[in-house]
Amino acid sequence: MNMPILTIIVPCFNEEEVLEETINQLTTKLRELVTDKMVSEKSKILFVDDGSKDRTWHLIYKASLNSEMVKGLKLSRNAGHQNALLAGLFSAKEASDCMVTIDADLQDDIHAINDMVMKFNEGYEVVYGVRSSRECDTLFKRYTAEGFYKLMDKLGVKLVFNHADFRLMGKRAVEELVHFAESNMFLRGIVPLIGFNSTSVYYERKERLAGETKYPLRKMLAFAFDGITSFSVTPIRFVMLVGCISFFVSLVFGLYFLTLKLFGNTELGWTSLITSIWLIGGLQLIALGLVGEYIGKIYKETKRRPKYIIDVDLFNLPVSRKLMNMEGADYESIVETRKLSENN
Repeated sequence: MNMPILTIIVPCFNEEEVLEETINQLTTKLRELVTDKMVSEKSKILFVDDGSKDRTWHLIYKASLNSEMVKGLKLSRNAGHQNALLAGLFSAKEASDCMVTIDADLQDDIHAINDMVMKFNEGYEVVYGVRSSRECDTLFKRYTAEGFYKLMDKLGVKLVFNHADFRLMGKRAVEELVHFAESNMFLRGIVPLIGFNSTSVYYERKERLAGETKYPLRKMLAFAFDGITSFSVTPIRFVMLVGCISFFVSLVFGLYFLTLKLFGNTELGWTSLITSIWLIGGLQLIALGLVGEYIGKIYKETKRRPKYIIDVDLFNLPVSRKLMNMEGADYESIVETRKLSENN
């Protein structure tokens, strides 16, 4: 059996504090896979710089000179985690048989990659990395994360429980992923829609090696809301249901107050009036905001703007001759430096 060509894709955004250790660990892991004849010696690690403002790209470029296994992809601006993953997958798919996506903080267990490759060799096109427990999470994060997966399931969105973006995808699956052209890409929901033969491997998630999390509470909530509105119209239907219930409740109370008036038992009440105004007004604003969110997504889809723009591609040479903005080196001198490095 031919050994598959594996590309490990690592999205990076301001990861200079952890990146050197990440490069060392992933390079060691890939060499181990090659030595054990699990993957081809043509396998690579592709680091995608998602518009970092620190030395992340410098470290990626330096590592690419020191090791032929390491490649780099630099986006022109910060396009977001999901788009950085797509950029890596789409850039690597032609030269790869399978691709593993993993975050740069290495909280996901890199040793699970062995099991993923074994499952791929057994015929699975998609292999999900699933956390076996959430013991290292805070109590708040644990319950909110589990609540999110349960809520998405209730809304009809079929996610893999306790799976994030640590997964293996075969070339065939990635080629089908290209056909999903929407601007709001929520990969945790889209990948299961591809429908090819899939399975899961389980692992213990670790603490972050260094640096700060790129998903604080604000971003986690925004990510969850984006996932819900990208895959389900249930919130819109829920608002309509609340509106219908409010309408019928208003009719009941209207008949009640009309009866009181006929019998002369009514009193003018400031509290009840203001409470009802604020209640109905609040529901209307929530409904308008939710409808506006869906309309905003439609607006973005109609624009058909590119999800990302590649500035420098060290994986697929040659690329457009742009400045790398690193130590004043232009494209030609970078290619020449790489050739000299390879010769030495």
